[in-house]
Amino acid sequence: MNETRPTHWRTLWISDLHLGTAGCKADFLLDFLDQNESETLYLVGDIVDGWQLRKHWHWPRAHNDVIQRILRKARNGTRVVFVPGNHDEFAREFVGYAFGDIEVLDEDVHVTATGQRLLVLHGDRFDGVIQHSKWLARLGDTLYQSALWLNHHFNRLRHRMGLHYWSLSQYLKHKVKNAVSFITDFEETLAGEARRRGLDGVVCGHIHKPEMRDVSGILYCNDGDWVESLSALAENHDGKLVLLNWAEQYAQREAGSPSTRPRRPLSLPALPSALRRQSKHP
Repeated sequence: MNETRPTHWRTLWISDLHLGTAGCKADFLLDFLDQNESETLYLVGDIVDGWQLRKHWHWPRAHNDVIQRILRKARNGTRVVFVPGNHDEFAREFVGYAFGDIEVLDEDVHVTATGQRLLVLHGDRFDGVIQHSKWLARLGDTLYQSALWLNHHFNRLRHRMGLHYWSLSQYLKHKVKNAVSFITDFEETLAGEARRRGLDGVVCGHIHKPEMRDVSGILYCNDGDWVESLSALAENHDGKLVLLNWAEQYAQREAGSPSTRPRRPLSLPALPSALRRQSKHP
């Protein structure tokens, strides 16, 4: 890949990285972080998968590199906001604090360059299964990991055939009638919450389905994930919101370049030595 200058955005939202699992597409994510800068970066939950790490420790070098890239952005002046999700709910104990230069908030209201007020939250608290049947949620997560294992081997075969990444697991999930119904209900519920608060829209993650649409006058945005869709939500400096399909952009750049840019060796990230109390962000 040829060396290119990073695209600079006003705001970026990424979620559902699921660092600590084999399903995390860390190489795509590292490429995204290298190619994109922003004034504000929202980490909209499920950044580290505590559920899976408790079952099986999986933490390759690339996952460390992702953490280091994010910490470096924060040190270099990017406002980084971490909104924990259900898989990293342990971090909710630290809401109102900061890890180094990274703020931890339960939710936030982001104001775009055009004045739109968007509720930013992971979204799991509006998922009835997560809230009332955690055992069922964990069973579903186990089945989901199996689907991601199948997806991984399916894409290895596609790579050998010279084809770009395509999510088999996402395709199968969205073909199931009940899953489609759940996604629609989730989107309408989140949009309803933004409406109840008098806001213009909502940005969330959780269901691994990138989307940006009008729901009865409320803007619903889901930034997707980095295990299936490999997507992010971005705001340019004029306030326009766009969904970025990074698997597609990555494939287009590779197709137009004779070689792949080598990655720089990275050292392990230093863990923050202390927590400091943050005043609540307005």
